[in-house]
Amino acid sequence: MRILVTGGSGFLGSHLCEELLKLNHYVICVDNFYSSSPSNVDQLRKSSNFELIRHDVTMPLYLEVDGIFNLACPASPVHYQRDPVQTLKTSVHGAINVLGLAKRTGARILQASTSEVYGDPLVSPQKEEYWGNVNPIGIRSCYDEGKRASETLFFDYHRQYGVDIRIARIFNTYGPRMAEDDGRVVSNFVTQALKNEDITVYGDGSQSRSFCYVDDLIRGLIGLFFTEDLHEPINLGNPDEVSIHELAKEIISETGSKSSLCYLDLPLDDPKIRKPNISKAIKLLDWKPSTDRKDGLRQTIDYFKNLSN
Repeated sequence: MRILVTGGSGFLGSHLCEELLKLNHYVICVDNFYSSSPSNVDQLRKSSNFELIRHDVTMPLYLEVDGIFNLACPASPVHYQRDPVQTLKTSVHGAINVLGLAKRTGARILQASTSEVYGDPLVSPQKEEYWGNVNPIGIRSCYDEGKRASETLFFDYHRQYGVDIRIARIFNTYGPRMAEDDGRVVSNFVTQALKNEDITVYGDGSQSRSFCYVDDLIRGLIGLFFTEDLHEPINLGNPDEVSIHELAKEIISETGSKSSLCYLDLPLDDPKIRKPNISKAIKLLDWKPSTDRKDGLRQTIDYFKNLSN
């Protein structure tokens, strides 16, 4: 297949492009490099089945493709809050443009949605049927509501035009190729620990997250894309819940760091709990994460160590 991956040079996108090439697909990677780096796909450019195009998805794309993975959007608060208007445009205008391309070409299209559509949830674990608890005017809403609007667009294009859609609600993911400055908790803690700096914990650290290693997540995305007649949203994440405080302690232990914990105010609308119910992914995709968090953290730590060498 000729497969377009928007946001293809980002953390998740680069891993996805790499795996699709291994499966012998022709991959067109589109990115504007706002929150990503072309170096993430340097090795892939050696392949005759890989093409890299600098382009912003808020502008129309004119390509001939059989499949589309829409991953284009800054995904960490540091990046998406830097230009919130553009973040919302990327989610909404970007979705309209890639859906228009899918409609014209008859391509199957997968939307990389997010657990943030659940906002600061009042239930745990979060099931796909939960409508969420989102502040529509908060500092995170450019991302949260943008992703919710893109899901609306995907379903309306499916119902109105018969576009063959897939929706993946991605929970916290970590691993090699995360950016050092992306503000995500794993990359923050690892880089601070390796430098023996204070580890910044927001709030009292009791808030929880569920971390999925990138290889597991990519396997889930590809499994969802190639499953026939599955148009409902599917949670992809690791239900192994851990507090932020405990995660910091684990990373200090794994790095042998002398870092101490430094507690700062919790940002506005920061979710208190985040844990996916993945029963649908298990049943419909035969998918669940297999990487132990300590193993994944070791591989991530090794990656950041190599960056500093």
